[in-house]
Amino acid sequence: MEPTVPATEILDEPTCWTYLEGSSVGRLAVDVGGQPDIFPVNYLVHDGALYFRSGAGTKLAAAVLMGHVAVEIDGFGPHGRTGWSVVVKGRAVQVEKMEEVFDAEELPLYPWVATPKPNIVRIDPANVTGRRFHVVDEVTPDASVGWGADEVVDEDSGIAVPPSPGRQHHPGEPFLRPN
Repeated sequence: MEPTVPATEILDEPTCWTYLEGSSVGRLAVDVGGQPDIFPVNYLVHDGALYFRSGAGTKLAAAVLMGHVAVEIDGFGPHGRTGWSVVVKGRAVQVEKMEEVFDAEELPLYPWVATPKPNIVRIDPANVTGRRFHVVDEVTPDASVGWGADEVVDEDSGIAVPPSPGRQHHPGEPFLRPN
């Protein structure tokens, strides 16, 4: 009889933070007029909080006015055929105090889109949970699960990472085009 692999493993909070720190893209879930909505965000973990930039609009308004948000990230580790998912639930606040704005502006958090994103939002986590699961052999994951052939697995975290983390998304200082 072949040994069985557990279907789902509940991750402890430090492991969840390892995944959060090793990723930079997530999905922000907010309440917009009593209806759920989801926005992709690139984020940064700093001092136990998640930070992202936003322009004015629905995402910013829903996040900071309603306050309660969730961020979900997931990925696939090619070695061991494992997938994982982490969810952060917490309160979103717009960084507005001058000292906090100056500190946040020093973070290496750049917009991916060449449009102004002057607002910085901090998510203070209230709950961080995660799961890891085995992907059955009959499934052939492709690039849609966040892993490509040019990526390697970090031995310490087990996370599939690009050879130069962040380089493909943050090649240097942000460049904003004039209107």
